[in-house]
Amino acid sequence: YRACFAHGLAAQNITFDAKLAAYLLNPAASDYTVARLAAEYGVRPAFSAPWPEAGVLEELCAVLREKCDAEGMGKLLDDIEFPLCEVLASMEHIGILVDRNGIEAFGQELQTALGAELRAIYDEVGYEFNVNSPKQLGKALFEDLGLPTRKKTKSGYSTNAETLESLRDYSPVIGHILQYRTYQKLNSTYVEGLLKVVGADGRIHSTFNQTETRTGRISSGEPNLQNIPVRTELGSRFRKYFIAPQGETLLDADYSQIELRLLAHISGDEAMCEAFRSGADIHRSTAARIYGLPPEQVTPALRSSAKAVNFGIVYGIGAFSLAKDIGVTRREAEDYIHDYLKNYRGVAQYMERVVEEAKKKGYVETLFGRRRYLPELASSNFNMRAFGERVARNMPIQGAAADIIKIAMIRVRDRLLSEKLRARLILQVHDELIVECPDAETERVQAILAEEMENAVSLSVPMIADAQSGQSWYAAKG
Repeated sequence: YRACFAHGLAAQNITFDAKLAAYLLNPAASDYTVARLAAEYGVRPAFSAPWPEAGVLEELCAVLREKCDAEGMGKLLDDIEFPLCEVLASMEHIGILVDRNGIEAFGQELQTALGAELRAIYDEVGYEFNVNSPKQLGKALFEDLGLPTRKKTKSGYSTNAETLESLRDYSPVIGHILQYRTYQKLNSTYVEGLLKVVGADGRIHSTFNQTETRTGRISSGEPNLQNIPVRTELGSRFRKYFIAPQGETLLDADYSQIELRLLAHISGDEAMCEAFRSGADIHRSTAARIYGLPPEQVTPALRSSAKAVNFGIVYGIGAFSLAKDIGVTRREAEDYIHDYLKNYRGVAQYMERVVEEAKKKGYVETLFGRRRYLPELASSNFNMRAFGERVARNMPIQGAAADIIKIAMIRVRDRLLSEKLRARLILQVHDELIVECPDAETERVQAILAEEMENAVSLSVPMIADAQSGQSWYAAKG
């Protein structure tokens, strides 16, 4: 598809993709080369050819087709993964326009900030040294400044982020070092990293990987546009440099709490379903139930901890991790989880049921039949089994969310083509789609985006997708 787009052609009569079929059958494989698949599925060359793969490909495709159908994944292959190939190829071919001058100016700003942090570090320590050397940094902090040591590595003192965070209150130098590292990562990974990959057309053409993750999520590389920082004000500024061409607008639409809505649907928990059907704030509603308060008395702090529990439950979080995330003791975190599961009995029963079923079958699956095999559940190692149980609870939800965004991508692109609009789907990041759109089409395309995303699947709770517009990704996303 990509080769055809590059030559202005429409690819026709492509009927099968062995790699995609093999990925569905075994998403944990390290590679999907024809030679390895032929060996795995016992396919021998039918004739000698200059390319060994040529003699096995036709039979291999037939075997993979049969296995996908036998395991109930034929529809997933035909209706989701296969049509998505063309959508992703189109997105790679189009790319996304960037403001090169803006990125360069931001890089200069970061260089100035790096210099200021470096001077502050030298002032605190009393001499100049290589801050990027763990050995020299360890000596400066623990021998010369006398800060308390936490743990040692083979080569000396540990100076990782966790160690430094625990020393913040002991010296102002720690804050400067952490800030220095933040600026350095932003500069090397994003400023320098993005400038390296801007094409001659002023656009970045990322590669979308369809067969990389075990959950079915699409990943992105060279560069990884799914990793553009959003959590900090400084990092989120990078979105300002992804822009629309003159006379056009970027439309950004993302699903509202898709994984929690899926949890409500799959578990059938009445309280959670009712909260979504009524349009209530699910995190406020959860806090009210856990703490036994009227919703209007829920404070921002209580809502925030309820949000962490809501998403933590989806990801199979334990008390130790939750305690760390919301800054409470392990015992308090255990109480939160206990109270949550007591108030959402349907969710608690789902958690137990899905693990039991996975142990019997050896795999879990999404609403669309995507499977993930879990040999970890039969392991004699406790930690490995616990990992398997977390995945068993989470994968049907995370995998279904991945399936739904893929369906939405196919539907959005098909709709734009069928209505002969010039708008183009150019980027997907987790639960978010971005369309580049002529100004005159903005209103129509905004409605199409929300409509196709919300109707990609029919659940027992409403799917909500919010579409916004702006001249940059930052402006559209807000």
